[in-house]
Amino acid sequence: MSFVESASRVDTLPDAVVEVAFVGRSNVGKSSLINALANQKQLARVSNTPGRTQLINLFRCDEGDALGTIVDLPGYGYAKASKAVRRDWPEMIEGYLLDRDHLVMVFVLVDGEIGPTKLDVQMLDWLRYHEVPHTVVATKHDKVKSAKRATRKNELAAGCRLDKGDIVWVSATKGVGIDLLRSLVRSHLSG
Repeated sequence: MSFVESASRVDTLPDAVVEVAFVGRSNVGKSSLINALANQKQLARVSNTPGRTQLINLFRCDEGDALGTIVDLPGYGYAKASKAVRRDWPEMIEGYLLDRDHLVMVFVLVDGEIGPTKLDVQMLDWLRYHEVPHTVVATKHDKVKSAKRATRKNELAAGCRLDKGDIVWVSATKGVGIDLLRSLVRSHLSG
């Protein structure tokens, strides 16, 4: 996987054959997860400060049959970015999700440790309303105590209004579920 470019508007993005996108609240671990999928530590910029992803970032995936683009969208919710920058995000994200013809799947990242927030539920409702294909990915599997994982998985699924088996659980830190998610991404990019 390699970095392609960043853009602030959908109409300035380069043409693509097929794309999958990652979206989630600020500090859910999108950049760490993209790095884990790519087996690289510094491909996507990772920070302890929420909101570092401020543009639409594109990464080329050209492994085996998978030939397409992985898109990292800015996080929603709390972020350390100027009000002017944050004000543009909803239009940028919604514009991308609705107007990008080559988009085949949106991976919605939800923090597995805390469960879906009000903003996560709003995003899922919005995607369902607009009939945008999506898959929920619960991040930070390693932060959930093993004794509480079964309960947390049930709670998270209920909060997202999904069956427990419809959610992919991952840990970018420990590698849990990364191979499964990588397979899902590649299958969509192999279209």
